[in-house]
Amino acid sequence: MLGRRLATLLALVLTTAALLVTGTATGALADPASPTPAYAPLDRPGPALDVPTATLRAAMQCHGTPGKGPRAVFLNPATSVTPDENYSWNWEPLFDGQGRYWCTMTMPFHTFGDIQTAAEYIVYAIRTMYHSTGGKVAILGHSQGGMSGRWALRFWPDLRHMVSEVIGMAPSNHGTKSLATCIVGVTRCVPAVWQQAYGSQFIQALNSRAETFRGIDYTNIYTAFDEVVTPPKSAGLTTGQGRISNIKVQSVCPLDPYEHVLMGTVSNTVYSLVMDALTHPGPADADRVPASACSRLYMPGIDPTDIDTLTTPLMALPTLVSTAVPDITFSGAPLLPREPKVRCYAFVDRCRR
Repeated sequence: MLGRRLATLLALVLTTAALLVTGTATGALADPASPTPAYAPLDRPGPALDVPTATLRAAMQCHGTPGKGPRAVFLNPATSVTPDENYSWNWEPLFDGQGRYWCTMTMPFHTFGDIQTAAEYIVYAIRTMYHSTGGKVAILGHSQGGMSGRWALRFWPDLRHMVSEVIGMAPSNHGTKSLATCIVGVTRCVPAVWQQAYGSQFIQALNSRAETFRGIDYTNIYTAFDEVVTPPKSAGLTTGQGRISNIKVQSVCPLDPYEHVLMGTVSNTVYSLVMDALTHPGPADADRVPASACSRLYMPGIDPTDIDTLTTPLMALPTLVSTAVPDITFSGAPLLPREPKVRCYAFVDRCRR
């Protein structure tokens, strides 16, 4: 049974998450009358990084011994949170106990900034981890973090041989129809909210030509109760040459109660699927998850009586709440009247070379 403190946390986060569903993002959608742009070939080398190396280095935190222990993991944060708020009270101590080397990146503006900029942080992290460990890296991400690594893989093909798998917990792979109301010319929203709207130019470029790549396994875990990424099954992937597994948690544990925020932070069903993906060849296989996984309400390592378990995620509440209110940001992220332009490297001939 959950302790009273953890139950309080769950109630607060659920209430906050419900605030996110205040309307449908409009105006971020592509003009149906516009011709489909020609996107960059899948094998074109990626551009040089614009973010200074010193900035990227300072944003990266790693723990453990490179090259030792199980597969190294890059923990990619969700929209509105830092890695500490997202992972320091759940996944990081769990990986420490496994002797697993892991790294995180603190993205600009609590991960509310332009996802194209965040992708440069991911590129740097994957290259750095690969060279320090001498082996492939797994990307584990929640929400935006389950999707944004794919932008790096799509437009920096040199990364593909460095990555073993991409594991998304409620990933926004095709955007979402449930977001704060963002209307071009009327309201202003932070870049990452615009970009994760269903049909955005960013989402179209992300999924252009192929969604997955040979040699990389893709596990996409979603919940029937997702109120942020909707429809929930849009988290899945279908195209490309990577091995794909799209799993609804209720198909594994029918009574799993968690929605978007909590499935990536406390769900034992999600934990079981993540560990299956990390410890077996190929993506996660729901049939390998034992029935006993459904008897636990939260993942190992979470102590419902530990005050740090409660206070760390609660630190994210102010920025999380600001997601739901256009024209307001507590993160310092710029407020824009429309989606940021997709950068020229995503297209066939829009960068001068």
